[in-house]
Amino acid sequence: MIRVYNTLSRSKEPLEPVQPGKVGIYLCGPTVYKPSHIGHMVGPVIFETVKRYLAYSGYDVTLVVNVTDVDDKLIAESKARGVSMAALAAEMTADYMNNLEALGIDAIDQFPRCTDNMDEIIRFTGTLIEKGFAYESGGDVYFEVGKAAGYGKLSGRELEAMQGEGGGTAERKRAGADFALWKSAKPGEPSWESPWGPGRPGWHIECSAMSRRLLGETFDIHGGGLDLVFPHHENEIAQSESCHGRPMAKYWMHNGLMQASDEVGKLGGRKTRAAEGDLQAQEAGKISKSKGSAPFSELLNEFSGETIRFFVLSTHYRRPIDFGPARIREVQTGLETFYRFFKRYQRVTGESFYAIKPPAKRDEAKYEPGQSPVLDAAAEDRRRFLEAMDDDFNTGGAIGALFDLVRGLNKFVDDEKLEEPGRQSPEQLAVLKQGATMLAELAATLGLFRKSPEQESSGDGELTGKLMELLIEVRADARKAKNFAMADKIRDSLSKIGVTLEDRPGGTEWSAGK
Repeated sequence: MIRVYNTLSRSKEPLEPVQPGKVGIYLCGPTVYKPSHIGHMVGPVIFETVKRYLAYSGYDVTLVVNVTDVDDKLIAESKARGVSMAALAAEMTADYMNNLEALGIDAIDQFPRCTDNMDEIIRFTGTLIEKGFAYESGGDVYFEVGKAAGYGKLSGRELEAMQGEGGGTAERKRAGADFALWKSAKPGEPSWESPWGPGRPGWHIECSAMSRRLLGETFDIHGGGLDLVFPHHENEIAQSESCHGRPMAKYWMHNGLMQASDEVGKLGGRKTRAAEGDLQAQEAGKISKSKGSAPFSELLNEFSGETIRFFVLSTHYRRPIDFGPARIREVQTGLETFYRFFKRYQRVTGESFYAIKPPAKRDEAKYEPGQSPVLDAAAEDRRRFLEAMDDDFNTGGAIGALFDLVRGLNKFVDDEKLEEPGRQSPEQLAVLKQGATMLAELAATLGLFRKSPEQESSGDGELTGKLMELLIEVRADARKAKNFAMADKIRDSLSKIGVTLEDRPGGTEWSAGK
């Protein structure tokens, strides 16, 4: 049974979808006014992985990620750059989509944009006015927080302690905590016609309207970063549940925030001040546009998309993620363990690991005990992987099981000397192939190892390969001439930049992360 930590109940609950066999997931996406950074990639990696695992477990899953393409920040940035808001939003949305593609994120079903859902947003706002939960004031429309039953139940905040928008709108509101559903347009700003005059929607109402249109009045999982619990998700609940008289979502899942490693301690067994669920501590070190975070596209110049995906999934999604080049390189070194095995697999079997067609569904995989000690151990690793993922999608624990599985397969190759000519019996090859199929099956649920690193590399890959062949040849000549100091210098210098050389009976091979 899959269990999900629900922020609303502050406990793990069995996954019991609204409609048996189907799961609807809504994830709050970016406001596209500047290039996306690493923090924007965390949610898509995590919730696309959740979708993959649920689909593998037999559910029919729909994943929706919205794009906010009208907002005060967009308007300000478009004016600063001298371009239209629509042109800026299109440019930044394209950047976001390119980054998702680089991470292997291709299982998101819908990317609704605010500007394409204006009629739905206006209808939703009008219904809240009709039901007495919202009011018009000077061309603006505000939600009256004091009328929402249970307001504050997600964040645990008391209404009396809450402060709403101030500035020039404070005098238009009945109470300080009331928030805008519709904002009247200032001269020269983009606007849409509405019963309350030209304007644009507030941030919160768009998600209520779009999630209802695509997933229904009550859906299964609403996701987002921990920083969205209040006010965004709290206000979504107030709007949707006041409008429909029923829960908006059954489960509220919130991922930890990406932390600048020089501001927050270390993770993965290291000391950290930003504990799981500790919003205040995580906010202090959060990576954001306002803090001048580098565009994600620049990070892709240094690391492959798969390396970054592996890095994000190496930590349980509810924990803060310690971000920094050193930490990514550490994770990259671990990833090389798998890449080296894939090369061994091809040498031994003559087949590509990436050509394996593993079972796509959990109940399709049949592993009979007693066939081989190696496969029995691999099956136990598989059981631990599934146990970790069933327990609130613990990808960190699941990856630990993958490491154990690949270590067992490597030991089998070593013990049986399968890389030596003539040592591979049909029985041994069958064991290795079945173990590798288990590895491919489980990795696929995390969106990993779908393409070889060479397929993902840029056009510089061919040149890099030729240069490495040249260095390996120079090192081999140095060893033949007994110039071991030179040979060691080449090996050690390459190691310092993340390139590993392995001397094998058939020659020297190299491996490295991007």
